[in-house]
Amino acid sequence: MRTDSSPGTLPAREHLPAADAGTPVLDVVIPVYNEEKDLRPCVRRLHEHLTRTFPYAFRITVADNASTDGTPLVAARLAAEIPEVATFRLEQKGRGRALRTVWSASEAPILAYMDVDLSTDLNALLPLVAPLISGHSDLAIGSRLARSSRVVRGPKREFISRAYNLILRGSLQARFSDAQCGFKAIRRDVAQALLPLVEDTGWFFDTEMLVLAERAGLRIHEVPVDWVDDPDSTVRIVRTATDDLKGVWRVGKALTTGSLSLDRLARPFGDDPRDRELPDVPRGLARQLVGFCVVGGLSTLFYLALYSVFRQFSGSQVANALALLVSAVANTAANRRLTFGVRGRGGAVRHQAQGLVVFGIGLALTSGSLAALGAATDSPAHSTELAVLIAANLAATVLRFLLFRAWVFPDRTESDGPSPVVATPTVVAASPAGAAAPVVAGHIPSVPGPVPAAPLPHRPVPHLSYDPYPTTQVRAGEAADGNRRDATLRLQPVRPHDTEPGDPR
Repeated sequence: MRTDSSPGTLPAREHLPAADAGTPVLDVVIPVYNEEKDLRPCVRRLHEHLTRTFPYAFRITVADNASTDGTPLVAARLAAEIPEVATFRLEQKGRGRALRTVWSASEAPILAYMDVDLSTDLNALLPLVAPLISGHSDLAIGSRLARSSRVVRGPKREFISRAYNLILRGSLQARFSDAQCGFKAIRRDVAQALLPLVEDTGWFFDTEMLVLAERAGLRIHEVPVDWVDDPDSTVRIVRTATDDLKGVWRVGKALTTGSLSLDRLARPFGDDPRDRELPDVPRGLARQLVGFCVVGGLSTLFYLALYSVFRQFSGSQVANALALLVSAVANTAANRRLTFGVRGRGGAVRHQAQGLVVFGIGLALTSGSLAALGAATDSPAHSTELAVLIAANLAATVLRFLLFRAWVFPDRTESDGPSPVVATPTVVAASPAGAAAPVVAGHIPSVPGPVPAAPLPHRPVPHLSYDPYPTTQVRAGEAADGNRRDATLRLQPVRPHDTEPGDPR
């Protein structure tokens, strides 16, 4: 199944409408585990910065990863003191699990997160989310490895960070510069479609999300940041690096086998006339030619090696037929995946059958050339046979490319099979009276179309009344249950009056 031709389920990017509403535009999540010392100054500093610089309504959500110290009490007090602060409680650890749970339940159109130590300068927060609000990008990340970034950290962490990103570039062809900087944002409509595909619940969550988004053609905006290392960080470098390498292997294998339905994340082009498809103009011809030539060159070397082996115990015609048959199967499989971008096992048998027809044409050309050579001379030299076969294969290669492009792997505008339905996570909404809407464990309602983003309310936000110590209790089930989501969720509204009195949500 192709991932570059399906229209997908995401709508075209648009600027979020600016209108008054009670829903926060930005929800900044702070995952914490036993951070009772740093949590209060972090939230206070972030809230002061957003109040002073961010022009729309916002919320700060503390995601408590099963802390065993006084972190839950500190978070509850902050939520009671500051109207824009809310708290979630999870009974299992894992930064990825915390972000997936909170982002899935948030109604804000822009979702972000940052580490509790605030190592990243907060002046980069508005440039981080602005491209998402405007509709220019789908995700945004802070980068410590950009040329204009200013970073203060030790040589050990510097080496590990750069080595990890080099591994991502070499193994997963990642083009973003910094995968693990704890300073990221995503549009809510993108998160609803992307998060169900992300398996990891720990530190590799960021990398997996970015790799899948990039492979699906989503736009990732990078912001150079000023970053100061936290000497008291509790991250276990060796264990985290090991888990990350395991994640790289798992994601790389899934991308190679085509087991991920990334076509559901494809976006249509925007309104720019330059992005519109022109009739009768083939797409991707230059890239396909390069890929076909590379595969063809390697296949020719493979074919000649096989012919030389088979020629030792058989005649020239038999050796040519066997070598061409084996190399044709390998050539069709390689062109299917690398040249024409067809992933998955769907239609593989049909493609190989059509490839064998093309093989028959090539066999006729090469066999005819050998027959003509045999008629011209009784005992041709082995080098002469190879030269004739090379010339015949060059002629067959041109015809093979044309048949592959027009018949075997035509450029279709629709996928080979029905597009999977994207499950949208349940959002806990509050009624005007403050009663929580129930959440059924494991139930994910289907949505006929993309969920419209909430309009942007301008600050200042009118004072709202909140219950003391608003919290949300979450009991997370096993992450390996096959659904890549927590099995049991019991959510209560964080702030019952976030919506307007007349809002039916």
